[in-house]
Parts: sequence; structure tokens; C-alpha cells
Amino acid sequence: MQFSENWLRSLVDTNLDSEALSHALTMAGLEVEEMQPVAAPFSKVVVAKILSAEKHPDADRLQVCKVDVGLAEPLQIVCGAANARAGLLAPCAMVGAELPGFSIKQAKVRGIESFGMMCSSKELGLSAEAAGLLELDSDALVGQDIREHLDLNDHLFTLKLTPNRSDCLSIAGIARDVGAITGATTKFEEISPVIAELLQTKSVTVEEQTACPRYAGRLVSGINAKAPTPAWMVKRLERSGLRSISAVVDITNYVLLALGQPMHAFDAAKLNGDINVRFAKAGESLELLNDNTIELKADDLVIADAQGAVALAGIMGGKPTSVSEETTDVFLESAFFVPAVIAGKARRLGLSTDSSYRFERGVDFGNTRNALESATALILQICGGKAGAVTEVIGTLPVRKPVQLRMSRLVSVLGISFAQEKVAQLLTQLGFSYTTAGDVFTVTPPSYRFDITIEEDLIEEVARLHGYDHIPATAPVAALNMLTAPERQLHLNQVRDTLVAAGYQEVVTYSFVDESWERDLLGNSAPIKLKNPIASNLSVMRTSLWGGLLDTLSYNLNRKQDRAFLFEFGAVFHQITGAYQETARISGLAYGSAKPEQWAAANTDIDFFDVKANVNALIGKECSYEKAEHSALHPGQSARILLNGKAIGWLGKLHPKWQQHYDLSKSTYLFELDACAVLNRQLPVYTEVSKLLPVRRDIAIVLDENIAVEAVLSAIRKASIPLVLDVALFDLYQGKGVADNKKSLALSVLMHDTQKTLTDVDADTVIINLLQLLQNNFDAVLRN
Repeated sequence: MQFSENWLRSLVDTNLDSEALSHALTMAGLEVEEMQPVAAPFSKVVVAKILSAEKHPDADRLQVCKVDVGLAEPLQIVCGAANARAGLLAPCAMVGAELPGFSIKQAKVRGIESFGMMCSSKELGLSAEAAGLLELDSDALVGQDIREHLDLNDHLFTLKLTPNRSDCLSIAGIARDVGAITGATTKFEEISPVIAELLQTKSVTVEEQTACPRYAGRLVSGINAKAPTPAWMVKRLERSGLRSISAVVDITNYVLLALGQPMHAFDAAKLNGDINVRFAKAGESLELLNDNTIELKADDLVIADAQGAVALAGIMGGKPTSVSEETTDVFLESAFFVPAVIAGKARRLGLSTDSSYRFERGVDFGNTRNALESATALILQICGGKAGAVTEVIGTLPVRKPVQLRMSRLVSVLGISFAQEKVAQLLTQLGFSYTTAGDVFTVTPPSYRFDITIEEDLIEEVARLHGYDHIPATAPVAALNMLTAPERQLHLNQVRDTLVAAGYQEVVTYSFVDESWERDLLGNSAPIKLKNPIASNLSVMRTSLWGGLLDTLSYNLNRKQDRAFLFEFGAVFHQITGAYQETARISGLAYGSAKPEQWAAANTDIDFFDVKANVNALIGKECSYEKAEHSALHPGQSARILLNGKAIGWLGKLHPKWQQHYDLSKSTYLFELDACAVLNRQLPVYTEVSKLLPVRRDIAIVLDENIAVEAVLSAIRKASIPLVLDVALFDLYQGKGVADNKKSLALSVLMHDTQKTLTDVDADTVIINLLQLLQNNFDAVLRN
């Protein structure tokens, strides 16, 4: 929100200077993002009148001018501007003037004395280019300081407002808040109803009163649309960032800036029949003021006449019914549209308008009629004409529910004591009506304060008016005790440390992703769609972290990074039987060489088992793997990860079609785990450590090639054969000496006893029991 400081000061009488006012606004929650002067510093420039302009005797393009600057005698000034002429009022920099970048001195120009310089807007620093002298109005006072005449001792304030403070999207709202902050007196002009002199009216029907609880309009006939916009209004518009277009349009924009009420003016002669506020019909389209034609959707609220939509409610008017210089009759509209109906529509259409910006955040529904009266009065004053009676439809307006403020709660939250009289004074400064019962204020928020709904909102208002810098920073009084850390629960940082130690780097990606990722990469045909996405490629909630990791990999590869080990801890989202479920996941990606390039080791690419080792480091020996297929993974190199028999994630190589899609020259390996399963660990159980040396026996067994090694090892562990400490695979063989469809597994069996040294008989007994187990479960035989 940009505005002129002088315009603001015309409405609120504060003694604060510009810097102090900026600080006060920022500390009260209305952050001043920028404050800059309207014009660069300059001095000794006055309004001057050229009395005569004669050709320079020695130069074709120069004129010798007699200039009245308000002194006893006119000055002689040599001027080269093409528009210099007798009778012209323009700025004159006298000798000794300091202009932006240079000074004015008495000089001779082609032999003629010159005692000053006539100025264009460029010399004064008001514009980058200028075609000639800055021509002033005929009522300008000769000799007056030009800064005073053009109101250049002004500043432009730009506020960075939070979405809840829509009441400050107008000069009146800002002035009201400045008055509350500083205690200064506000000076708002009273808006009186315009007397209706025109018998004609236009009927208004509001079909959707839930979306448009209040709509007011009136005809103004016999106007002069070519009438110039007054200079004071043009100046205020331009200093608020709006350009002057035409008198009628300028007036509606001025009321928007002054009162915060968006308005629209239709050319009444171009309207067919009466006005109807409704949702768009199927196949309906509308040509907007920006020359774009849009296809309307069923949830688009429109203003329509008998032939169809003429404006997109709360966003932009239609071109066919717009006001032009030939317009003589206008229909003025002032309405209140429910924010939820307008929100997101402008962004969907690629638009950004002052009206939609305000309606999305909430407009004062109590000011709708006043804005219409103000705009009507300005049109009659500037363009002439006669006004008709107001046609107004009022439905169920928002209810401003009373909010209670307890003094005890106020003191508890802010940590400082307040006198009840002080709180009453601050609420009065805010313009809030209230009643008291004991130490409880029951406050009814005004119609322009949509953000006051709960007790904490009122506490915030008291705090910001009291001044955040006046609230002491008191250290909390509390016992600082260490919290107990459950042994069964790992901290996420331990997981992070494990992955970082393995060479991975953590990334953070968006929780919303491209719908094509979910559909194609993950096989999710019904992702959770966002109602108001920030971008078309971020339209659904993710069900896996892999999409973000692959996108990050592509980003790095495009920047000449040929090795990437990435992991992310984040949430994924599913819709199950109509309810939304959020689950924490740990996901990783490995691409490129297994180790950074070095002289002492060969440069080999990472493989499936390298990444499997990383996963084992996270989960421990309790995990197992089973062959399974996933739409994103290579069908021959993918596995479901199990923990105590329960599926907790996936591990595998990226499917070749996705490797080609992402233009990856090397294999990419991915894993994803349920975070809760990883972080909830079994407590370690103490077992006695033997002081005696263990005994190792190696055996080779032959069994069906379709039997998974993991199944064999798991069966051995579950059997808990006495004296067996560990069993591990160290070789797998298929070929000569082994029958077709069979494979040979070489297992190392580690045995020990904590009480005695094992004998060969003890070890043989263990091996016999082990082979019997393998024969019973897997039909395995000892290899000869």
C-alpha cells in the first residue's frame, strides 16, 4: 500500500515528523517497507511568468526572456526550450539555486547575460525526460516557492501489510490507526447522501446473497466524461501508484484509495436491462477491460445484465460496458463480496487487481453506501449531471460477535500490569465499542476489523498500542530440568548423523509436487489436489519424497555436479476413506561414484548393495528384504524393506524409463523408510561375553535357486540353536558341479560357550543340528 504522507496528514493531526511516524507505524505492526521523498532536494526555485520572449541575436534556438519572479524588477534569462513563450508560467531557478546535480550561477550565453534558468521537470528531478519547460496552471502564484506550489515537501510511504490488516488498505484506515497509535485527532469529512434528482433507476437482483450480502448502485445521468480530472486528485492517485485515466475512472480509483471500497462504473447505455448478481453459467465468457476474453467457470461470481455477464465480481469489469469519452450516463456499483468467493480467482486468471486484493482480504461492509455517496458527489462536482436514487439489496451481513477480554488474561500473556482505565482508553482510541463487568471487557469489533475474533486479538491490539518496545524483556522464572529421553526412541539427529557419515547431504523440498510425478512415477491416480496451488506444477500433495530428490538431482547435474548422495526427512500425504493422513518418511538417493574421486582407489559407481548397506546402518539387523515391484524402480533390482515382518519401505534402482526421462547417464538408487519405524527401536539385550575363543566352521549347502538367502539366514536366527553366535554368507556359486536350478551357499558358522572351551564333538553336534534344520525347512543338502 503506497500513499502520500501529506494526504495522510490531511486526515490525522499528528506532531510526529516523517521518521518518527514511520517508526511508530512499523512498531504498531504496519511495517513501513520504504519511505522516499517525492522530489530530490533543491532550493531557490520559484513560480515565474515569462513577460516576453525574443530571439537571441547570435543563436537560432535560444530566446532572451524577461521573467517575473516576484521581485521588483524582472530577470533577464536566456532559454532554449521550444515552449518558452510570453505569458507562460513555469519554474525558474534563480542565481544561487541548488538543483539535483548542479548549481545555478550568473552567466553569459552567446554574449547575453542570463540571471537564472527556466526549468523543466527533468532539471527538478521530477522525471527522467522532458520535452520542454514544466508548464504550470494559470492560477499559480508568481514568486511562490515551487516546492510549496507543487507540494513537493512530501514523502511516499509504502506499507507491507499482513493479510489480516485489510482495514489499512485505505488512507482512511491508516489515518484511523495512526490516530489510535498516537492519540492524535482524526479529521474525516462527513459524507452526506446525495439528493436524488433523477427519476430513473435500475433494478438490481442478487441471486447469490450468500456470496454478495450487500449490493448498491445508482444511475448518474448527463455527465461530461471528457471533463479533466482535478490536479489535486491526479496528484494523489499518482503518488499512490495509479495513473490518471479519465475523470469517472479516476473517481472510482480515488474512492478505493480513500475509503478502501472497490467500485466500478458501467456505461448505462451499454447495459441491457437490469442488474443481476449471480454465478456464471455454463459456456459463458467475458471480455475484460484488459482486452482478454476469459471462459467463466461455475464458481465465478459475475455482474450480469439481460444478455449475460458484464463484469467479474470483485476483480475486473467488462470491456463492452466500460466508460468512454462518449459516455453520458453511468451506473455506479458499490458492493460487498464475501472474501472466500473472490479468493484465488484473480490468480487463476493471471490477474492482479486492486479490487481483488482488497475483496480477498475483506472490505468494510458498513462502508458500502458511504463510498457510493462519496463517488456520486465527486462525479457531480467534476463531471456534472444528475443522480438517481440508490438501489440497494442487503442480505445476511457478517455478524460481529462480541469478544471478551479478561484483565487477568491480558496481564498473564503480556507479563506486565495494566490499569483497567488504561485498557478502556486504548479500546476507545481504536474505535471499539465495549461494556465492562468487573474486570472483563466485552468488545464488539467494528465492521472494518475482520481480524478481531478471539481474546488474543484484543490482547495484541492492547500490546501494539501500548508499544512493544515498552514491554520489558523479563527472563522467565522456571526450573530448567533435563527431559527424560526414552531409550526406545531414537532422535532424528542420530539418523541424520548416520546418513551424513555415509556421505549423504540433507535437502528440503516442497510438500506439493507436479501431478504427473504422482501419476506416472508413483502410480497414484488420485492424488490430493490443492484448491489454491501457488504454481501449476505444484498442484498436488506428495505421497513420496522421491520426486523432490530426483528434481534436486537434475538441478545438480545441470550444474556439473556428477555425484549426488541426497536424503530428506519429510511428510507424505495420503487420502484414506475420505480422511487425510500425514506420515513422516526418511528417503535417500545415490548417484555416481561410490567414493569421491581419489588416486588410491578405483573410481567405481555405487551399486544396489552399497545403498542396502546404508539402509542396514539405519535399521539394524532386524530388517529383511523381499523381492517386490514398484512403478518407479527397476523390476529386477527392487525390494520391499521389512522390519520384524512388517513392510516399512522400499529400496531399488530407478526404472530405466525414468532414468531416460531425467536424462541420467548413470544408475540411480533410491530408498524410502517409514520414519516412525526407524526411530522406534528395540532395546538392546545384554548377553554375556565369552572370555574363550569362538570356533568357526564353514559349510556349503546346495538348495533350490529360488530360495532367498535372507529366508535361510532368518530361519537359522529364529531357531536359536544353542552355542551358535552368528551365521553369515560368504559365497554363492552356480555352475559346474552344481545341478541346474540349484545354487550353493557357503556359510560361516561362529560358535562359542561362555563357560568352557568348545570341543570338536560340541562343534560337530551344532553343525549336525544346523544341517538338519536346513534340510527340514529348505530341503538343503551338504555339498560334497
